[in-house]
Amino acid sequence: MAWEEVHGAWGPKELPRPGSVGVSYGFSVLNLVNAIMGSGILGLAYVMAHTGILGFSFMLLIVALLASFSVHLLLSMCTQTAVTSYEDLGLFAFGLPGKVVVAGTIIIQNVGAMSSYLLIIETELPTAISEFLPGDYSGSWYLDGKTLLIIICVVIVFPLALLPKIGFLGYTSSLSFFFMVFFALVIVIKKWSIPCPLTLNCMEQYFQISNATDDCKPKLFHFSKESVYTLPTMVFLFLCHTSILPIYCELQSPSKKRMQNVTNTAIALSFLIYLISALFGYLTFYDKVASDVLQDYGKYLPHDAVVRTVRLCFLCAVILTVPLIHFPARKALMMMFFSNFSFSWIHHFLITLALNIIIVLCAIYVPDIRNVFGVIGSSTSTCLTFVFPGLFYLKLSREDFLSWKKLGAFVLLILGGLVGNFSLAVIVFNWINNK
Repeated sequence: MAWEEVHGAWGPKELPRPGSVGVSYGFSVLNLVNAIMGSGILGLAYVMAHTGILGFSFMLLIVALLASFSVHLLLSMCTQTAVTSYEDLGLFAFGLPGKVVVAGTIIIQNVGAMSSYLLIIETELPTAISEFLPGDYSGSWYLDGKTLLIIICVVIVFPLALLPKIGFLGYTSSLSFFFMVFFALVIVIKKWSIPCPLTLNCMEQYFQISNATDDCKPKLFHFSKESVYTLPTMVFLFLCHTSILPIYCELQSPSKKRMQNVTNTAIALSFLIYLISALFGYLTFYDKVASDVLQDYGKYLPHDAVVRTVRLCFLCAVILTVPLIHFPARKALMMMFFSNFSFSWIHHFLITLALNIIIVLCAIYVPDIRNVFGVIGSSTSTCLTFVFPGLFYLKLSREDFLSWKKLGAFVLLILGGLVGNFSLAVIVFNWINNK
């Protein structure tokens, strides 16, 4: 396939040469950490309660290593083919249909993720703000979720998403990373503020809701019907593959090894924060932990200023993640519809505006957007993390099939198919049961 067929005007035709001006190693790591970490961290203590400490830690480590390996395959294919975008890898492997499928998958995944994050802002931010107000201000415009959502998108999300390069978000990613570290530290510290057996403070009277001392003993391994959600949940935790190549293109002194180090550092930092948050959240509430650990802190420490602050900081981190997810979605749209045009600020502005309008409308008006995204995300996330890297490497690499990379790619392909179908089956089964 000719070079001109593979490369559109929207993607860089080659990486900057070593020594060129680009985004620093540190900012690249922070941008990738921001792309990795999201609202899924709130449910990790609940997942650990249904898998046990060692079971959870082992599975989280395996998924982190697989995510790092799939990125390694993507970077290897970029080196072999000289393309620098996920969409172009699909084009190089399977022609125009491959490019359209990859671009469509990225758009669906990222629009769904951004809409879900905005829904969290709409529903949780008014409560977080009201906790800092001394009286009853219900009915005020600044406690209306839809109004706050529109203001945040106009004032914060849209201007940040309008930036021409993803590297410019390094400063906001640094702030988001600080908020996530603060979240993890508060969970560690508050472990000693909530006694076990758990007691609930209601109207200055304390009610013990857990009597058995066995309820305060951590389990190393534990399996229940809820354990089936563990692997699908963990796959979502390390989904950052749509941001890998845009960050790679802007990396200072770019090379496959340097970008792999960026990825490994970002995944390691995310793994550490995930593990600490899950472990100490679980050791605080044990089997009584909720699927959203912040709800438990609000229940057992209802007047704690630090808990209120960390809730607000977490929502700020979610807000700052949305523009970063916006970049790959806009790039996919441009490569699908404007790949034969040179860069235009008019196209850039209009597509950014259109995407922001779409995600706001989805967050406000689409009923059960989380369930919709759960069904779609179970397929798109596993495709982007496992299926596409494995499939493309098997197609493009000239190595022997028994080489360790090709065998690993085959394992990723099979695992991605199994996890995606299993996740979809579990979600549909739960829908049927709930109805």
